[in-house]
Amino acid sequence: MINETDCPFCASENTRFVKSVKDYFLTKETFSLYQCEQCGIVFTEPFPDAKNLGRYYETENYLSHQVNNTSLTAKIYNAVKKRNLKNKLSIADANTNKGKLLDIGCGIGDFLLIAKNSGWEVTGVEPSLHANDISEKRLESRIYKSIDELKDEKLFFDLITMWHVLEHVPDLNAQTDFLYQVLKPGGKLVVAVPNLRSWDAKHYMAYWAGYDVPRHLYHFDQDSIRKVFPKDKWLQHQTYPMKWDAFYVSLLSEKYMKKNLALPKAFINGLISNYYARKSGQYSSLIYTFTKK
Repeated sequence: MINETDCPFCASENTRFVKSVKDYFLTKETFSLYQCEQCGIVFTEPFPDAKNLGRYYETENYLSHQVNNTSLTAKIYNAVKKRNLKNKLSIADANTNKGKLLDIGCGIGDFLLIAKNSGWEVTGVEPSLHANDISEKRLESRIYKSIDELKDEKLFFDLITMWHVLEHVPDLNAQTDFLYQVLKPGGKLVVAVPNLRSWDAKHYMAYWAGYDVPRHLYHFDQDSIRKVFPKDKWLQHQTYPMKWDAFYVSLLSEKYMKKNLALPKAFINGLISNYYARKSGQYSSLIYTFTKK
C-alpha cells in the first residue's frame, strides 16, 4: 500500500519532511515538501486531486496564460519573456536540423510561434482550456489538450521542449515514458525547471516563488534531474542558465514577504544570485538538454 508521503516517482518509503510552504500566489493554503532519500526528488504533499487541480491555475493573475495584463509585474514578466524566447530557440536549435517540434505546456503559444517562423513544423500540448484556445487562434492550428490525445496521432518528433513544465506533471514516469516513445532516435529533448539549490532559493526559504505550490508538484536540482532522465536512455548534454529568472523569482518572493522596496531588493538579490551561480552553476532556473539514445 502506497502512503501519501511515499515518493511518487520511485515509490520509496524512505522520505523525509523538508518544510511547509504556503501558496502565496493564490489560495494561501499550506503544503508540505518531502524529499526522497533514494532518488533525491523533492515533492509537494498532498498532490491536489486531479478534479481540483485546475482551480490553482484559472486566475487572472496567472501570467503565462495572459496576453494583455498591464500590471508592473506583468510588464516585467513580458519584457523578460521576449528576450528569453530568442535565447530558448537558440538553445533548442543548437546542433539540431529543423524538423518536427513538440512543445509540451505551450501556454498561449509564444515559443511555438517563434519556432514556426524559424522553420520548424510545430505541435503543442496545453491543458488549460483558456490558454489552449488562445494558442490555437494565434497558430491557426490544433493544440492538443493532453499527451493522451497526442498518443492517438502516432506522431514522432525531432525536438521536444518543456519550458517550466516538468515540475507541474503529476506522473513523472508516464511523462518520461511518453517523451521517450515519441522522440525519434537521436532526437533532442530540452527541459527547463527551477533549481532549488540556487542562492535565491536559499535566501527566500519558504517564501521562494520557485516552489509555487501546489502548481509545482516536484522540485529539482541537478542530481535529481539525472534520476528522471537516466543514462541508459538519455545522453545529457550542456546545461544552460536562465539568468533572468533570478530577478523575476526574487520580485515575486519579495511580494510574498510583503516587504517595502520590493523591486530594488529583487534586482539586487537577482544580481547576487547570478554572481554566486557563476562559480557554482546553481542558477535560479536551469535548462537541461538531452539526446535520446
